[in-house]
Amino acid sequence: MYLGVDYYPEHWDVSMIDEDMQRMKEMGVNIIRIGEFAWHLMEKKEGEYDFSYFDMVIRKAQKYDLKVIFGTPTATFPAWLAKKHPSILSKDEYGHTRVFGGRRQYCYNSEVYREYTKKIVQKLVNHYKDEESIIVWQIDNEFGHEGSDMCFCEQCHLKFREFLQEKYKDINNLNEVYGTIFWGQTYNDFDEIPLPQPTITTHNPTLRLDWARFRSYSINDYAKMQINLVRELKGKHQKITHNFYGGFFEKAYDQNVMSEDLDFVSYDNYPVWGGLREPLKPGHIAMTHDYVRGLKNKNYWIVEELMGAQGHNVIGYLPRPNQAKMWAYQAMAHGCENMLFFRWRGMTRGAEQFCLGIIDHDNEDGRKFKEVQSFMKDVIKYEEVIKSEIKSDIAVLYDYDNIWSWHYQQQSSQFNFTDELVRLYTPFYNLNTNIDVISTSKDFFKYKVLVVPVMKIIDEKLGRRFEEFLQKGGTIIFSFRSGIKDRDNNINFEEVFPCKVRKIAGIKIKEAEALQKGQEVEIIGLNKYNGKKGKCSVWRDLIIPETARVLYRYNDKFYKENACITENKYGKGKVYYVGGGIDIKILNDIAKEIVVENNIRYIESPEGLEVYIRDYNNEEWLFINNHTDEDIEFNGIIIEPYGSEIVKRCV
Repeated sequence: MYLGVDYYPEHWDVSMIDEDMQRMKEMGVNIIRIGEFAWHLMEKKEGEYDFSYFDMVIRKAQKYDLKVIFGTPTATFPAWLAKKHPSILSKDEYGHTRVFGGRRQYCYNSEVYREYTKKIVQKLVNHYKDEESIIVWQIDNEFGHEGSDMCFCEQCHLKFREFLQEKYKDINNLNEVYGTIFWGQTYNDFDEIPLPQPTITTHNPTLRLDWARFRSYSINDYAKMQINLVRELKGKHQKITHNFYGGFFEKAYDQNVMSEDLDFVSYDNYPVWGGLREPLKPGHIAMTHDYVRGLKNKNYWIVEELMGAQGHNVIGYLPRPNQAKMWAYQAMAHGCENMLFFRWRGMTRGAEQFCLGIIDHDNEDGRKFKEVQSFMKDVIKYEEVIKSEIKSDIAVLYDYDNIWSWHYQQQSSQFNFTDELVRLYTPFYNLNTNIDVISTSKDFFKYKVLVVPVMKIIDEKLGRRFEEFLQKGGTIIFSFRSGIKDRDNNINFEEVFPCKVRKIAGIKIKEAEALQKGQEVEIIGLNKYNGKKGKCSVWRDLIIPETARVLYRYNDKFYKENACITENKYGKGKVYYVGGGIDIKILNDIAKEIVVENNIRYIESPEGLEVYIRDYNNEEWLFINNHTDEDIEFNGIIIEPYGSEIVKRCV
């Protein structure tokens, strides 16, 4: 097992390296990550490559028996390159150039930047391909993060038009799909197509979806260029990864595509960051790990695990004693098998002065050092359990076309895609079930239950796959606005909602309503939920049952005949349809029913206590994490505030 830290030795006097590495060893470190922001140090002047500094660092690492992850340095290019070739700089939606001074401000479609990327990567990897200490190459850093997924420069405009021409072949085909007859937007040629920059009202929804697809293609194509180059040059003992980041559903970037070309995926785990008054909810954090594991359906690495408070300009919540350590245990529970903490020491200069790490600016061993040390000494004992395969009976499905469609037409002012996915994920998380979060492009027939949040784009192929899944005895939970659009982001014509899944859901929807901030409507249970009451927010589909049974209806003057939640038997399976943003207590009941009915393993635990089951060597192991600031008792064990335990389950 690799346990380590992110180390930037170039930030400090060279005389500190030996002391740093000695302290790392005392803490339990056996790997460091270096180099990802050091292009200028390797090439101070164009064409004059000098790797002597990192040669020295690697010799030091060898002395202390530390392995190395080396990052290609393309996330922060040198000033001389921006000066010589300003065309490499990306532009925001208003056409303003993102000047040198931040990071990732390059244009993915700049041929000039691609050529300079190839040069530095080729020189770097060639230099270290036989270095036994370097076991992993990290490609760039957090592709698409911090707004770098978007560029509106002339190079991107040209490439976007080429992208559309390749897709549609003939401009008349594009006009037909887009419906450009509306508002008289018909194009005579591809070179008339604009970028979706600010305009009066809004751009065509299909144009905007194609733009998101193009942005994703641009990032993944640039990454593939680097990955292929490194793979061609690297040593046989060296692997290739990239560090993905949180907030992935907010970007025009399908990370599944890049993951196919990586030896393993890595993740930067920040449950809290600058400006947040409190961390993400435990279920939300868990979902991000299940998503990252789902990118390759394999266990993964974390190469940045938060330890200190974070912030560039505004500092966020301070993790309470043992809380950040508990998040590290939680990550290990959900499939992380090797972990590096961010960062070894907080920097005293530059933009991340307030991104704190294990060692603070006083350079003393404090509480955080001891927490990481105790974590490393403990988890190493469970290496085989931690590296075991995770198998889940439940999958939460997403589709980036659908996510991007929601981003451009959110329909309700209160809608947020991630919130709605977490809304349906959390009830199953509360039961401590194992859950995969995967793209609809992946095989989902091995699961017993599919959770399908707000899937407004459902095409014929996906609809048939859902039907086949049900015929084999599966259970599906859809939520509101399902199937209203086709793959081109257009409303389905001459079909009743929910299109492509109406028959299997056993319902029809003729009307719906967006609910505004602070607006909730009451729902009341029928049949097995008779008399139970709850709330619906964000949106409500006014469901008319056909073959479905009503579980909850709206309890208001005009729509009390309309259902809010339904259940329908289809084939050997069952479909639930949740017509709005339903409160968690109602969803918890439904999740419990589904889990029991499908004979899915679960554990009931006190609120705030996560108990994740891992299987190894025909034994069950429990990863127990207390997400609260109070003691919690579970099976005779007292779990302290933000405490963690790994125990073998006695059956």
